[in-house]
Amino acid sequence: MKSTSKGIISTRRGFLKGSAAGALALGTGVNLFNINHAWSQDVTYDGSVFDAGGATLRIAEWGGFWEEIVRKELLDQFEKDFNCKIAYESSFPWFPKFVAGGPQKPPFALVNWNYGEMFKTAAAGDFFTPLDEVVANLPNAKLIWPFATENGVGVTWSYSRYCYAYRTDLVDPKPADFKTFWEEKFAGKRGTYITSNGLQMDFFIAACKLFGKDQYDLEAGYEAMRKAMPMKISDFTGNMQTLLERGEVELAVQHDAEVYQQMDKGVKVAPMLWEEVKPILTQTKTVSRYIEPTEKKLAYALLNRTLETKLQSVMGSTFYQRPVNKDVVITENLASKGVTNTADAIAGYWTPDWKSYNENEEDIVETVNGIFAG
Repeated sequence: MKSTSKGIISTRRGFLKGSAAGALALGTGVNLFNINHAWSQDVTYDGSVFDAGGATLRIAEWGGFWEEIVRKELLDQFEKDFNCKIAYESSFPWFPKFVAGGPQKPPFALVNWNYGEMFKTAAAGDFFTPLDEVVANLPNAKLIWPFATENGVGVTWSYSRYCYAYRTDLVDPKPADFKTFWEEKFAGKRGTYITSNGLQMDFFIAACKLFGKDQYDLEAGYEAMRKAMPMKISDFTGNMQTLLERGEVELAVQHDAEVYQQMDKGVKVAPMLWEEVKPILTQTKTVSRYIEPTEKKLAYALLNRTLETKLQSVMGSTFYQRPVNKDVVITENLASKGVTNTADAIAGYWTPDWKSYNENEEDIVETVNGIFAG
């Protein structure tokens, strides 16, 4: 996807000027509608702590142990510092909740996404505050790598790399490249995911690109899925970990954070990072556009604090997530696996064209499900 970094560094004054011009172009009716709504008021955030007067900030993020850690390391203190209440929603997916109410009645102010569903929601309506405006209100944005905002929709704050997980005691020699997955010796012993899982989506797009003329070559992707059969189809990464531990799968689509966790538990696995194409599994946050000023200011404040080194280090040591803050020192559990936080390490990250994927999703899902069903 084409970088939007030049747009992101535009000044807030320029953004507001452009927004006003756009509103005028749409006509007086739209202008009056904007003026008469509280969310049209200019909201700025400078990085300081403020008293929100007990206001509620609605956020959506993953549940379970992830939520426990985020609350302990970030949210509990944030509520005290800003005199606010966090309404935490973990009932995924978010897309249906957004489209149900429309852009001007968003269910959440700040949302954590993986790329696929985020781009799908962005294409469905005017749900999100433009990224250049968001970044202009995040003082800590100056600390993060450029790729964290090059998606053009949200701010990536944490991520892992796509890879194959393989059993080190059962696979010799180790996988050499992306196409190793299709070698005959792995028939019935390789694994991927159901079509609604983002890992399968990225895997399919990568297969289109590497087996076809480009990432839009769906027929090449379909043929690659056919040639990969028979394979084990899992619904989520935790189940794939179990299949690897049992030896039912010897080579599987995965992201490296899951593999590193298994390695430290003594499971005989290792990652083979994709190098021909380098998509990443991101944790990316958006700020809803049509929300009340106090809640929007709180959303900026929480996102800004998310970019600090403290939380990113905790996510590394706990969930083996890579940081986007340039100043974060890689935690020992990741450093021991060769993970670094340098310009060379992040070079070449690739974001598939999710707009195109989502436009063709119905056909892709129907065709690939048919292939998986045999």
